Amino acid sequence: MSVEICVLGSGSGGNCTFVGTSRTRLLIDAGFSMKETARRLAGISIPLESINAIVISHEHSDHIHGVETLTRNLNIPVYIAPPALDAMRIDAGKHRFEFIQAGSAFTIGEIEIHPFSIPHDSVEPLAFRIEAAGIKISVVTDLGYIPQLVKQRVAGSHCLIFEANHDLEMLKVGPYPWFVKQRVMSRHGHLSNDATARFLEEDFDGAAEHVLLAHISQKNNHPEIVRMSMIQAFEKRGLPTEKIQLTSQNEPSQLIRF
Repeated sequence: MSVEICVLGSGSGGNCTFVGTSRTRLLIDAGFSMKETARRLAGISIPLESINAIVISHEHSDHIHGVETLTRNLNIPVYIAPPALDAMRIDAGKHRFEFIQAGSAFTIGEIEIHPFSIPHDSVEPLAFRIEAAGIKISVVTDLGYIPQLVKQRVAGSHCLIFEANHDLEMLKVGPYPWFVKQRVMSRHGHLSNDATARFLEEDFDGAAEHVLLAHISQKNNHPEIVRMSMIQAFEKRGLPTEKIQLTSQNEPSQLIRF
């Protein structure tokens, strides 16, 4: 059984990751319209109609924009923490919701999902360790710092999708209002390049064959700054830098197959 992963898009304009086997296909978050989600899936030869479920990390609009339309048209369940659903303020009776919580694993078809808590300014933010056919995928974005729990949960990942949101200097002189800058830099905001590079240099176990940097800000970061920061961290460890990939807001990543 093969396992496939593709970050369909990641950033403040929308987040969605495809994870699938031959029998089970999931979306982690649904931050794009149904039409755009279908277009991006088609780019990796996955029919929208083959998606079995959606798993939501938290209730911010760039992660849930397409949820109502997708679940209504595909008649598929959405796995979500109850406080996140309450914050969405939609009629839950018109859709299929399954409740999840940090620390309680659940299974969808051939895929087992382990949610865990992360520090972010939403009601109950989650990251996920996803396991299928002996392959472990970790999806960790939207967090202000990296607690020990996160380091433990992502250990042994074959594929690590991890946030590198902003360059601190670009953020400080960038266009955001000061209160937004404070939020982004806070311990419940987003990870800077420096924070992620430090994790890769000091705490990353080096096991992942693929390290995908995600949620890269289009206004407060630059892909080449991200790339160079992470390459330097890998080189200090003697790790192969070809493992590093950058995701994009505008197009799907490479389809990774195990």
